[in-house]
Amino acid sequence: MKNQRILFALFLIYFVFAILLNSVGTVILQIIGNYGISKSSASVLEGFKDLPIAVVSFLVASFLPRLGYKKAMLTGLAIVTVACVAMPLLPGFWTTKLLFFCVGVAFALVKVSVYSTLGLIAADRKQHASIMNMLEGFFMVGVLSAYWVFGYFIDSDHPQSHSWLQVYWVLAVLCALTFALLATTPFNEDMAALPAGRSIAQDFAAMLKLFFKPLVCVFVITAFLYVLVEQSVGTWLPTFNNEILKLPAAMSVQVTSIFAACLAAGRLSAGVLMRKLNWYPVLNACVVGMAAMVLLALPLTRDVVPDPNVSWSTAPIATFLFPLIGLFMAPVYPGINSVMLSSLPKNQHSAMTGLLVIFSALGGTTGSLITGYVFGNFSGHFAFYLTLVPISIVLIMLYFFKKAVDGGTDGFDASAIISGQH
Repeated sequence: MKNQRILFALFLIYFVFAILLNSVGTVILQIIGNYGISKSSASVLEGFKDLPIAVVSFLVASFLPRLGYKKAMLTGLAIVTVACVAMPLLPGFWTTKLLFFCVGVAFALVKVSVYSTLGLIAADRKQHASIMNMLEGFFMVGVLSAYWVFGYFIDSDHPQSHSWLQVYWVLAVLCALTFALLATTPFNEDMAALPAGRSIAQDFAAMLKLFFKPLVCVFVITAFLYVLVEQSVGTWLPTFNNEILKLPAAMSVQVTSIFAACLAAGRLSAGVLMRKLNWYPVLNACVVGMAAMVLLALPLTRDVVPDPNVSWSTAPIATFLFPLIGLFMAPVYPGINSVMLSSLPKNQHSAMTGLLVIFSALGGTTGSLITGYVFGNFSGHFAFYLTLVPISIVLIMLYFFKKAVDGGTDGFDASAIISGQH
């Protein structure tokens, strides 16, 4: 019962941050109309979110067990509650930047704490993988909800309307309720205790040394490239729907929920699938499927004729086909994360998650900036075709990741590689 309450609190925290983090694409679409911001300028919002995630994770992940995971999560929730209240009270592009900066700082504290807490709860590697996929699947349920919640407040007939900002009152209340639940949930963090007598500087040095292990290097590069692809698609899909598929603003946002729904369904089902199958062939099939969807769907988005009376039943077929790429994307991220963390002692999960968060954040920012630049200066089609490059590299990196984890032909041993004994 105790672990169930902790898991419920963790899932709710992830649900809240899923809405905030993945609203960037929707917010970009709205501020372009509200404040006359260019696509290139609007794309910096991803950086305001992701760079603080990277910096804060780098600075605090190694000694977060000293602060306490629960305290870190409460701090993160308090920060975003205040930021959400500021959005409707002080509307402006600078407030939007501040919001995503706060979301980035808070999520760095939250993600490291949530992932590390999973290690304290899970009994074995299989249970860890199952919970990880369920957590990430529930995260995507939050993303799915975000498109509809924001879409409800958007006024498609008046692009300059600030009605969409009222959604932040709902989010502020949700953050406050989550804070209250977490504050009253007991935690036992004894297993995460760092070695006695070690200084904060030594904690930080231990995290940096972790990065230079071959297995960890391959892992973080794979995570970086995966997030680059996911954020490229997720952030710019509402704008793609609006400008390339000629859908109304609100519908462009709501249709993107199909992508989130596919990610949610894929991750929740992967929690069951990966209990029975080896992770490597599953993830390889998923990456190949991602590339296939890009090559199949994008040609269908050419020469779409605007229809002022377009509806869900008359929208172009590509509207519903391309978001299905989320089904294939879904198991990759939680799959590699679980394999990596399950190979480490519990007191190293915080440091490892810190490295994961840093490179995930950098991947998200890089993907959004590149896609935004190419979208604005070339075309949306070319921008999405470019995702085939990192997708291909991910497929290659998965081979080296498995080689390091399982031993491969050169006799690598994962535990020895991680500990530096190889």
